[in-house]
Amino acid sequence: MAAMKAIGGMMMLGRSIFRPTLRSHIPVRFFRTTLPVTGFGGAHLPIGRGAVRCAATKSGGEDKKSPARLAEVQRLVNEAEERYKAAGGGDEPIPKITLDHVTISYARSGGPGGQNVNKVNTKVDMRFNVKNAHWLSERVRERIMQMGNIEDALAKLQAIIDAASYVPPPPSEETVKRIAKLSAISEQKRLDKKKVQSQKKALRRSRDGWD
Repeated sequence: MAAMKAIGGMMMLGRSIFRPTLRSHIPVRFFRTTLPVTGFGGAHLPIGRGAVRCAATKSGGEDKKSPARLAEVQRLVNEAEERYKAAGGGDEPIPKITLDHVTISYARSGGPGGQNVNKVNTKVDMRFNVKNAHWLSERVRERIMQMGNIEDALAKLQAIIDAASYVPPPPSEETVKRIAKLSAISEQKRLDKKKVQSQKKALRRSRDGWD
């Protein structure tokens, strides 16, 4: 009975030590200890040295992440905190852009709107030079330029794909009829012109015969 109690105590000790938690990890993978076991002459029996494996447990029907997954999550959290600190830790105020930072020009806008769009400069052309924006941090400028380059490259690539994928649609029935009508008119004009030229030649021959 005393031996069973000692074994049960060792099992409870192992569970309490190597229970996986989120904030604290036991760095020791191997352990060796001795526990007094009564009933065997007061001898101290050593617990064998071996690898300790912590498995995921179930609580409330939901699976908890294993320590390896928790370590990966903790690593990602640490990297995010380092990036946050490198960016100023949120203490740096967000820069505000004003009219002094941009160049504005006006032009006539196209599209619907009557004669007003053809007479009044209602279109606003605003330009912003990222390279000369020294009031922005280097990180923000690099981010803006990178996003602009990506969008520009994607737009050019999309234009190439659109041009290569374009298949002209067949002419409609109305277009076919119009083409046939124009061809008939052109052919009739050609025949009329040829007939006029033939009549001129015949008239010259008849005049030569009179002489």
